[in-house]
Amino acid sequence: MSQKGKIILAFAAIYIIWGSTYLAIIFALADIPPMLMSGLRFFLAGVLLYGWRVVIKKEKQPGLASLSKNAICGILMLSVGIGSLAWAEQYISSGLAAIIVTSLPFWFVLLDKKQWSYYFSNKIILVGLLVGFAGVLLLITFGKSSQVSASHSKQLAGMLVLLAGGVAWTVGSLYSKYKTVSSSVAMNTSLQLMSAGVFSTLVSVVSGESRHFSFSQIHTPSLLALFYLAIIGSLITFLCYIWLLHKLPPAQVSSYVYVNPVVAIILGAIIGKEVITGVHVLSLTIILCGVLLINLPKYKIVRRKQLFPN
Repeated sequence: MSQKGKIILAFAAIYIIWGSTYLAIIFALADIPPMLMSGLRFFLAGVLLYGWRVVIKKEKQPGLASLSKNAICGILMLSVGIGSLAWAEQYISSGLAAIIVTSLPFWFVLLDKKQWSYYFSNKIILVGLLVGFAGVLLLITFGKSSQVSASHSKQLAGMLVLLAGGVAWTVGSLYSKYKTVSSSVAMNTSLQLMSAGVFSTLVSVVSGESRHFSFSQIHTPSLLALFYLAIIGSLITFLCYIWLLHKLPPAQVSSYVYVNPVVAIILGAIIGKEVITGVHVLSLTIILCGVLLINLPKYKIVRRKQLFPN
């Protein structure tokens, strides 16, 4: 296959598969408690990735420092960050969850202190931040749906927990960025996945959510969704994402931010029979405009380099 063909397939993976994971979580939650489901998903993906790096690629075993730093990142980004998504989707639709997650770039602007001199000196980024949070505020205030079985208070709790999960994901990402380790990206990811898997499972046991759970009660759709999330959604798609980062500018690869929520909304409406309101569409439009404004200076730099490479 040509290089262009591989790039197209990799983009299809991060666009469509990552967008579909929001609905897959809904199916998995039908029979598996959220934190236990997250733990199983992360641990399975982590073990497979770790086995590939150690057994097939013969990569050196990481040291204790690498393990501890990756454990912190995995717990923040995956157990809390993505775990909050699974917990929230008990009460809100997958499409609504995807819209809220779209606000993630705003947390990076607010929490990446080392970049504040750049962010807060650029008026376009500041306008994007204000526009984006206006969309989030609109969604939280008026985005609750009467078609969802959960009460409005539980829907609100789900949205707020998901926003908090975004903060945890950002903190973990920044920690990973500034506290680098010598292992490969794939090895670091496998350690993060396995750490998150163990931690999420412990949370499930301690919280009592899995007290009445039995593996015999898992029906085929939930089991297939779990394997889809672990192998396709966590492992294969991530490797496509990493490969694209080595082939194309990050600003180009990050375009998945604009596509994932649209895919999630379409799949949720068609397969999950979810209701998307005008407020949801308006909020998504406003949030994506904010994200675009935040990234606009970066896009301009990339475009300038493409036109004037020397």
